[in-house]
Amino acid sequence: MRRYQLFYYPKDGSVEMFDVKNQRIFLRRTKYEDLHQEDLFIGNRVNVFSRQLNLIEYGDQYTANKLGSKKERTLAVVKPDVVTKIGDVLELIYSSNLIVTKAKMTKLTCNLVQFVSSGPVVAMELMGDEAISIWRRLLGPADSAVARREAPQSVRAQFGTDGIKNVGHGSDSLAAAARELEFFFPSKIGHGPSNTAIFTDCTCCIIKPHAISEGLTGKIVNSISSAGFEISALQMFNVDRANAEEFYEVYKGVVTEYPSMVTELCSGPCMVLEIHGTDTPKSFREFCGPADPEIARHLRPTTLRALYGKDKVKNAVHCTDLAEDGVLEVQYFFKILDG
Repeated sequence: MRRYQLFYYPKDGSVEMFDVKNQRIFLRRTKYEDLHQEDLFIGNRVNVFSRQLNLIEYGDQYTANKLGSKKERTLAVVKPDVVTKIGDVLELIYSSNLIVTKAKMTKLTCNLVQFVSSGPVVAMELMGDEAISIWRRLLGPADSAVARREAPQSVRAQFGTDGIKNVGHGSDSLAAAARELEFFFPSKIGHGPSNTAIFTDCTCCIIKPHAISEGLTGKIVNSISSAGFEISALQMFNVDRANAEEFYEVYKGVVTEYPSMVTELCSGPCMVLEIHGTDTPKSFREFCGPADPEIARHLRPTTLRALYGKDKVKNAVHCTDLAEDGVLEVQYFFKILDG
């Protein structure tokens, strides 16, 4: 692990890196189009020319004031009645300039409210300028009937039933957000509530980092649900290079894109889904389409990669290729990395 100062120049999107230990320039100022100002927040992981960087603090007070002054983190919980509409909720979150930095589908037991433990919930850490008030405004009034009258565009107005089946929860203060986020996403020991993976009759889908940074998560999840696939587990992961190499090892020496695939998978957060159902590996792979989005657009224009992919590496999603690997790939994320 080495420590660097990273300089980002918004005018032309160029970057520079300074090696703190050796007190010398590590990377001369050069244009780099894959890094954007909105990526620069504490706790994020970015790639600069295939080098993985963890952003641990702002370099000076000016940068802190510019980038961190209004940044907040809040807990968003999507309740069991609307988990099937999670794609729509994600769409609203991204369109409100909030970023999902953590996410996990989990089942709560012995909770204060019986309804919230009646099925899976999706807990998310949202980050952005004034995230607490924006998410609460997106939710709308607690009673869904009142929401339909007073805030018809809100999530509760669109998807809520009453004052209990009211879509979700949002932290009401910075202190509450810190406490609630610690429960779902502990910073010290443990992993919080367990995931909902079943590990039978399943296949693995990874929404790749480029698709997440482009705000396509909600659209992709919606497409998967609309096609009739059941999402039985969902979680956001930050994969390090060693794990990315291990996960993609079967492609090493087989596809020329292997090094680029590894770099993409660890370039930022990815969202991993367990897709459950009979004969799912085969049917879901067909739904994802050919690995090359250009070919997919010609031959299978309604597939995920045709709709959301850019090239053979940034092709929106990874899906399990061989039926016998479905459970193994799901276990890799939901048992080993979340173990």
